[in-house]
Amino acid sequence: MTESPPSDIAIALSGGGARAAYQVGVLAALAERLPGARVPIITGVSAGAINATYLAGHRAPLPRAVRELQGLWLRLTSDQVYRLPAISVVKTTGRWLSRKLRWRTEPAVHGLLDVRPLARFLGEVMDFDGIDHNIAAGRLEALALSATSYASGMTVTFVQGIPEAPLWHRSQRTALRDRITVAHVLASCAIPIIFPAVKLDGGFYGDGSVRQTAPLAPAIHLGARRVLAIGTGSVAESLRESTPEEREYPSPAQVAALLMHSIFLDALDADVERLERINRLLDSYPPGYVLPGDLRPVRLSVIQPSRDLGAMAVGYLPRLPWLMDVVVRGLGARERRGADFMSYLLFEPEYTSLLMELGYQDALEQWGKLEVLLK
Repeated sequence: MTESPPSDIAIALSGGGARAAYQVGVLAALAERLPGARVPIITGVSAGAINATYLAGHRAPLPRAVRELQGLWLRLTSDQVYRLPAISVVKTTGRWLSRKLRWRTEPAVHGLLDVRPLARFLGEVMDFDGIDHNIAAGRLEALALSATSYASGMTVTFVQGIPEAPLWHRSQRTALRDRITVAHVLASCAIPIIFPAVKLDGGFYGDGSVRQTAPLAPAIHLGARRVLAIGTGSVAESLRESTPEEREYPSPAQVAALLMHSIFLDALDADVERLERINRLLDSYPPGYVLPGDLRPVRLSVIQPSRDLGAMAVGYLPRLPWLMDVVVRGLGARERRGADFMSYLLFEPEYTSLLMELGYQDALEQWGKLEVLLK
């Protein structure tokens, strides 16, 4: 099967830090089975925004774009994403103490980790001009990245696309037309407290998954009638039986992992259920009936990990710099029950290559439903 899928197809890439490597494996299977595929609508949030932007800006056909994206993930390491220098810890601790003890007014504490390495990496590998090139060539209709406004609390989706690409304003979510830059990608990835907020258009923004209750909505608003959503959470994680260690009082890393799951994983599952209910309702109308409002059926296929990504992180913790290792140990993240938390920050080829392989295998095993969606 080598023909291109219809032009109303969208790929929606969710968040999950290092877990987003799984998405690249799914895309690799898609590119292998559909080498002539054209994906006109691409949406991304958090780490999914990195994959989405890279694909939207790559000027080559999908197989080469995905192959080179795989190569980037295979050489990406934690120190190319973030760092925790000793001087930053001292300054952050000093500022916090000053504010608490009211010795003097100090600047607010920003993110725990320094993401300037990621900013440099993205600046080197992303072809932002390629987004305009692909739009002009008719290969791309819209790229949409979501971030959270710290001023309004709304999910703001930045859209770069054809002039006809629609914008929207709904409860707690809105869309703005803009030209995507490194700052937009960083803002979408800025996990609160861990990564610093990013200034865009006069306001500060953080990770787009924080309040995004409808992660499929950007693709649907942009006109998609068929959506391939690639998540980073698995049923295996929710069904995991607790170990004796996990029955003890939760470590900080275990609590942080639960918060990460609620930010990155829960919204997609809920939105999928909501869309499937709407589709069933619309299917109940007789043929030829004029559907109410702007409702329309949207065909959906969701690919999510078949294995527990937290469990897969056990044994693959990186050789961290001594200070980061001290912090990680203090949080309990090197324990089995802290592996879920580390799976979001484990930007190491030993781990991300496993995730890409799992994504590839999962997509091939579920190719039947993907083929029905795309043909």
